[in-house]
Amino acid sequence: MVFVSVTVSAQSIQNQYHTSNKAAIRLFEEGKKQYDSRQDDKAIRSFQSAIEKDSLFSDALLILGQIYLERQDNELARKYYRKAVMADPAYLPGAHAIVGDIEVMFANYPTALSDYRNYLKYVQSPSADRVNEMNRRISGCEFAIDAMKHPVPFRPQNLGKGVNTPEAEYFPSFTVDQRQMVFTRDVRDPAASGGHQEDFLISSLKDSVWGVARNAGAPLNSVMNEGAPSISADGRVLFFTACERPDGRGSCDIYLSRRMDDGSWSKPVNLGSPVNTSAWESQPSFSSDGKTLYFIRGSYNRERRRMTDIYVTTFREDMTWSEPRKLPSPVNTTGQEESVFIHQDNKTLYFSSDGHIGMGGKDIYYTRMQSDSTWSTPVNLGYPVNTQADENSVVVSADGRKAYFASDRSGGQGNLDIYAFDLPESVRPVLVSYVKAKVSDASSGFPLQAEFEIVDVSSGEVIVSNTTDRRKGEFLACLPAGRSYLLNVNKEGYLFYSDHFNCAEATSRQQAFELDIRLSKPVAGERVVLKNLFFDLNSFDLKPESKPELERLLAFLKKNPAVRIAIGGHTDSSGDDRKNKVLSEQRATSVKRFLTDRNIDPARVDAIGYGSTNPVADNATEEGRALNRRTEFVIR
Repeated sequence: MVFVSVTVSAQSIQNQYHTSNKAAIRLFEEGKKQYDSRQDDKAIRSFQSAIEKDSLFSDALLILGQIYLERQDNELARKYYRKAVMADPAYLPGAHAIVGDIEVMFANYPTALSDYRNYLKYVQSPSADRVNEMNRRISGCEFAIDAMKHPVPFRPQNLGKGVNTPEAEYFPSFTVDQRQMVFTRDVRDPAASGGHQEDFLISSLKDSVWGVARNAGAPLNSVMNEGAPSISADGRVLFFTACERPDGRGSCDIYLSRRMDDGSWSKPVNLGSPVNTSAWESQPSFSSDGKTLYFIRGSYNRERRRMTDIYVTTFREDMTWSEPRKLPSPVNTTGQEESVFIHQDNKTLYFSSDGHIGMGGKDIYYTRMQSDSTWSTPVNLGYPVNTQADENSVVVSADGRKAYFASDRSGGQGNLDIYAFDLPESVRPVLVSYVKAKVSDASSGFPLQAEFEIVDVSSGEVIVSNTTDRRKGEFLACLPAGRSYLLNVNKEGYLFYSDHFNCAEATSRQQAFELDIRLSKPVAGERVVLKNLFFDLNSFDLKPESKPELERLLAFLKKNPAVRIAIGGHTDSSGDDRKNKVLSEQRATSVKRFLTDRNIDPARVDAIGYGSTNPVADNATEEGRALNRRTEFVIR
């Protein structure tokens, strides 16, 4: 809780006291001297003695309240501030705001609401900023009163002994398939400063249970602290925060480590300028597009209060990070924004803030990127997800159903534990599917490191562009619902592979596309189905979304000038056989024409229409008919 009202110090109370009792005044002045010399225990006894002489002595009551507030004894602070404002509501009216803040700590929102209104009632000529801030606190109380009348479902479940221990566990991060989690543990280390340090641990999900976490090991973990991890959707890159390191730019910086072929992690690298500065950079969150990083940057204002905001930077084609930009209003405020998390849908951003209307302290909110790249007005996750205390560090599963956070609530393994709860449907992100594939040599089965890209069908935007894991030949990529996607896999010396995924209609569950992709050498008889060629019904005109596939075929022929191909058009068995054969030949010819119009020798390309004579599936089902309606090419 940030106290915005005027603090009441002994120096601010004048010699004209709020009492005529000389004994009380003498004891009060004695207490002032003790308070000024930081002899707080003696000062407390003197002020209490002064109150015994005059129970309505507001000056002594107010300073006692302040001393207990400084000691974080909120119960006694509330007691004395309350007595002071009741003794004389108009005397030092800033106390109304302080006691209102304390009442919020106890979730006594109706009482706090009255206190804030009294502040505006009794303060003479408050500044516009002070009035705006108090009105914001009034709105917060009104919000909290209503939120407690309409609680959202909230039943946290401890992740169990595989993850949680008597030590503190926090800041979880997950791969998109929800099968691997990286988190921070505060471990005991006699060699470390203070006898403990922060390390990363990794747990895997099997049969809906998180397994016993293993230490990520060196060089990712070190004798220094590592915290706030953000693992990429495919589990191959880890961003995290480290402070006070020899290569640091400021107090805390963001670092990067990559998973190696043997499963270990590379030596962490400082992201450097312009991401890291002499300020405080922390709490990274890496987007599933593989190129966008959100993080928190902190600085201090003129009053030496730390200000924290959400920033975003993009990894560019020249392998550098763009100049970070601060997210504009309505996301960032004049308060503190922290614990940013970008969901795998690349649109929904969760974060904590004390600058938006909420329950008091820091609450968790979400905002969603709009079609024009602006952000929607942040929405509070509701009570009891948010309370009068500080809430932060929520991450959300790819399917949007589960949220994870750390808490020291009773019933856990001890200290901070990681919990999961069902996220209320009203604050869930856009549904995300994913494709998980293994690429290998068709003849030997040996894994291949191949290039792949996923393209949005409607916009032509490249959503993900990367290479498969060199050791396993695997890749994992997100497919946010609401769109359709093209997949292209390519490796020098092999025929390319193409596929498409229709995620245009969101469903109630996460879809997972798991592929076993076998690439063949371009030898006679090998064939490739061009899955990303599209025609309208009974038409041989290529649709615009076919262009990426056609360009891929064109590039293949230019790289392999000795290769000749036969393009085959195929239909299902519906309709007239003669018309089907003509249509299939026309479609094959359309592909040939695209290639020859771009300087491919016509002698290298044949176009053949097979109609329904070469089915690859049963025409009795719609799924089978869809497979039979295809265009492919064969190496001659």
